[in-house]
Amino acid sequence: MSNIVIATRESRLALWQAQHVQALLQERGHTVSLLGLTTTGDQILDRTLSKVGGKGLFVKELELALEEGRADIAVHSLKDVPMDLPEGFVLACVLEREDPRDALVSPRYESLDALPQGAVVGTSSLRRMALLRALRPDLRIEPLRGNLDTRLRKLDEGQYDAIVLAAAGLKRLGLESRIRVAFDADTMLPAAGQGALGIEVRADRKDLIELLGPLAHQGDWLSTAAERAVSRAMGGSCSMPLAAHARWQADGALRIDAAWGDPEGKVPLVKVHALASAGDFAQADALGAHAAALLRAGGAH
Repeated sequence: MSNIVIATRESRLALWQAQHVQALLQERGHTVSLLGLTTTGDQILDRTLSKVGGKGLFVKELELALEEGRADIAVHSLKDVPMDLPEGFVLACVLEREDPRDALVSPRYESLDALPQGAVVGTSSLRRMALLRALRPDLRIEPLRGNLDTRLRKLDEGQYDAIVLAAAGLKRLGLESRIRVAFDADTMLPAAGQGALGIEVRADRKDLIELLGPLAHQGDWLSTAAERAVSRAMGGSCSMPLAAHARWQADGALRIDAAWGDPEGKVPLVKVHALASAGDFAQADALGAHAAALLRAGGAH
C-alpha cells in the first residue's frame, strides 16, 4: 500500500498505541501516518460512561473515519471496544498482550490493606467498584474520569487516597514506578481484553486484513475472544460490573475466570471458572458462553 492511515484518539496513551502499531508496520516496509481524533468519550468527563452511552463512545468517531475513507485502520485498547462491532467492521487482529492486571496507585499507601478505613479510592469502572467493595466494603469509592495523565494529576492534587488503573497503560507510558502494587488477577479480576490492543478495519478491506495478519498474537487473540464472549453473552457493557480473564494452562487448555457483582456491594460477588481446549475462535466463543451461563446460574439478580 502507498500509505496506511491510522485513526487514533489523541490522548498520550492512545497515541503511544497508534505509534507502536505504526512502528511495527514501518518495520515491514509500509508508509504509515496518524489521524488524531477527539471522541465523544474524551469530551464527556463529568459523568460515568455507563450513564452516557458506554464504551462505544471511544470508537465511533474512529469508525466514521474508516467508513469515510479518511483512515484505513483504527487502533484501540481492546477493553474499550464494544463486544459487537457495527455491521461492516471487523477486528483484523489482536496484538501481543501487555500486563492485563489492575494496579493500585497511591502517593502514601503501599497496598489496598494499608488504606485506612473510609479512604477515598478513585475509579469509574463498575467492575472495579464491585471488586473493591467485595475486598474492602469500608472504602469510599468516588468517580474518576479523564485520560491517564488527568487521573494521576487528580490523585496528586489530593482528591483521592488511591486510584485503580490498568497496569498496561502505566507501563506503556513509562510510569511503572507509579504502581504501588499490581493486583493478583484472582483478587481483582481484569476486564475482558484488558492490556490488549485491537486493530479495527472495514470488513471489505481484505487487503488490510491480510497485511495486518503478521501482527496478530494468536494465543492472546483467542484468550481475549473468550473473554469478550463472556461479556457478549451477558449483554456486557460498561453498565454491567463484569470481569473476565482467560489464561493458557500448561497442558494447552484455556481457563477462563469470570465475576459479576454489585457496585453498591448489596449482592455478594459471584465468581466462576471454566476450562476447555480452544484451538479456534468457535471454541473460544463457546468457552466464554459457558462461563457466562455459569455466572447466570450462580448469581442471577
